[in-house]
Amino acid sequence: MGFRCGIVGLPNVGKSTIFNALTSAGIESANYPFCTIEPNVGMVPVPDERLDKLAKLANTKNKVNAQMEFVDIAGLVSGASKGEGLGNQFLGHIRQVDAIAHVVRCFEDSNVVHVDGAIDPLRDREIINTELILADMETVGRRLDKTRSQAKSGDKLFKAQVVILEQLQELLDNGKPARLLETDVTGKALLRELCLLTAKPVLYVANVAEEEISTGNKWVDALQNASKDEGAAVVVISGAIEEELSTLSQEEQKDFLADMGMEQSGLNRLIRAGYDLLGLINYFTVGEKETRAWTIHKGTTAPGAAGVIHTDFERGFIRAEIISYEDYISCGSEAAAKEKGLWRLEGKEYIVQDGDCINFRFNV
Repeated sequence: MGFRCGIVGLPNVGKSTIFNALTSAGIESANYPFCTIEPNVGMVPVPDERLDKLAKLANTKNKVNAQMEFVDIAGLVSGASKGEGLGNQFLGHIRQVDAIAHVVRCFEDSNVVHVDGAIDPLRDREIINTELILADMETVGRRLDKTRSQAKSGDKLFKAQVVILEQLQELLDNGKPARLLETDVTGKALLRELCLLTAKPVLYVANVAEEEISTGNKWVDALQNASKDEGAAVVVISGAIEEELSTLSQEEQKDFLADMGMEQSGLNRLIRAGYDLLGLINYFTVGEKETRAWTIHKGTTAPGAAGVIHTDFERGFIRAEIISYEDYISCGSEAAAKEKGLWRLEGKEYIVQDGDCINFRFNV
């Protein structure tokens, strides 16, 4: 399990440049609207220094990072729901993602045209959010018509769904995202089934000029203030910097980031923000053949974490043998951790912690 992140934004805000840099996919990125027509999908290994250190200690032959998937779609414009630009037909490609990264242009460049003529991140944010809401209104409207007909049979589930759908419709009609709906188990199940775009958690990616990566600017400040109302995070990235980083070796990247006064790349900060947004953590399996990071939700029990590796592991779960990352590193090996009493056995009720190094015992 990793997570899937859909990238949205107006044309020429730097979506494809950032996607290209993050995934090194080499897709076309040009100074004209609607360069991206078909969705671009790229898998990115999630950087984790803990995995690197564990693999080195175990002298592992194969190191496997957790994976993050980016889906970049064509730029939206105001009126996309009515067919403006390329319309909103491409939104279907991100209905199955876990979260949405909304790229907002926060840089001046006379060589890169803005589809609406001037830099205004709040206007841009509103345009995209409105188009997502309009797309969801269409989905909810169709489902409501169908469910009302089904509810005439007297079925309690359909009658309950009608109430929830009417609440959703009112929320969207008032320009509010579906994720603000307070609902019960039935409502949550219906939201998952509908795959509404505005039900997904969102984070904003402020694309700034290279020289403003450390200081930010007035547009970033405005975006951060506006995003507080949504409880949404803002990640500041320079597409130009990320594009250059993607061409460098790991050592060169470290030197480049140090020269820029940055501790980590935009990719790392974007992934970390995504993990926080979705409540994700990593645990590790460590060995000479393979050392690997596995992504799970916070609060996952040991059998649930085992199931990420294989369903048989969860079905036949017996116990989990665990060493915390800190103890593994301080001891230098699994054997040394056992000698010091830092290796422990946990059962079905154990909640896996970020950084746990785990060996699962199971029987099927």
